[in-house]
Amino acid sequence: MLKALSFSVPGKRTLLSLTGLLVLIGLWSLGTRWLQQDIGLAGLLGPEETFQNLFSLLADNQLTVHTLTSMKRILIGLFLALLIGIPVGLAIGSWRTLENSTSSAFQFLRMISPLSWMPIAVMIFGIGDAPIYFLLTFAAVWPIILSTAAGVKQLDKKWLMLAKSLSATRWELLSRIIIPGILGHILTGARLAIGIIWIVLVPCEMLGVSSGLGYFILDTRDRLAYSELMAVIVLIGALGFMLDTIAQKLYQHWTHTPQQT
Repeated sequence: MLKALSFSVPGKRTLLSLTGLLVLIGLWSLGTRWLQQDIGLAGLLGPEETFQNLFSLLADNQLTVHTLTSMKRILIGLFLALLIGIPVGLAIGSWRTLENSTSSAFQFLRMISPLSWMPIAVMIFGIGDAPIYFLLTFAAVWPIILSTAAGVKQLDKKWLMLAKSLSATRWELLSRIIIPGILGHILTGARLAIGIIWIVLVPCEMLGVSSGLGYFILDTRDRLAYSELMAVIVLIGALGFMLDTIAQKLYQHWTHTPQQT
């Protein structure tokens, strides 16, 4: 009976997370009421109006196309970042000379805000999805490169020596030893990249496109529909939380990390 009861009672971490969310919503409500004393429109930003509009927009399927468009851009940007970042990280982690020759240049480029490239991206790629994919890839590639390179450096050299002593080919060495050994680091980099992509995506979608959650935010601002604007902001946070949770579960599954309760 006690064993069954232990499964029915939420874990400590879950309770603390829910408590934190409730505190956040409470502070949100108090903040909007305080602002409403000087700014009348601030009343439209409260949690009650926000959640009512969110449920209404979801029920009417007004956000379906925008959400799917944003998710598609996220996944394509992340895929391109992985496609570039993993090979580059493997090369940097394997050759010290390459690491020393590229570290300064990569650190310099990494410190530049991806949004500062926006005018140049539009000039080169034109209006549409192409500059968005470029900016998302540029933003997301750096944590993947660094995490992959760090994973290669932490590989047990004995496994590599053993594989070479058994006459393993380069492909076998890569597919059987290196990639499985660094996959946890790659997933960590991907998780960091997802957070960065979400930050960059919304302002990118305010530039020359006709769909996406960033575009919808711009549209609500023009219509002075501030409750709908806050509803989309909450939806963006929920989608980002969902993607981060999926990445975290994949990491825990691969590294066999026990879930905290």
